[in-house]
Amino acid sequence: QVHLVESGGGLVQAGGSLTLSCAASGRTLTRIALGWFRQVPGKEREFVAGSGWIDRSTYYADSVKGRFTISRDNAKNTVYLQMNSLKSADTAVYYCAADPRPFPSAEVHGYAYWGQGTQLTVSS
Repeated sequence: QVHLVESGGGLVQAGGSLTLSCAASGRTLTRIALGWFRQVPGKEREFVAGSGWIDRSTYYADSVKGRFTISRDNAKNTVYLQMNSLKSADTAVYYCAADPRPFPSAEVHGYAYWGQGTQLTVSS
């Protein structure tokens, strides 16, 4: 069992930066694939970024590639999402997810564990 708690959301101006954190408990993240997703009202939850453990691979949605960076600190059992050059289109509730698979999935059903989400609002 993995319990995930996101933090760091808030209000930021377009062009600004913010880092989301997701602290895990219950199990070490050493052999866990991690993902960040986001969701806006009325739309499906969408993949943002993922991190595998077997080769430290990272994957990004085209919409955030070059602007967002996913990273993990296994010593702190925490995963981060560094977001730069934020746009109003990035406004959403952001969720972190975890699953004991070697590579991250871009699909919601690819993750067994989810956080409660943190709101990011980007003002234009």
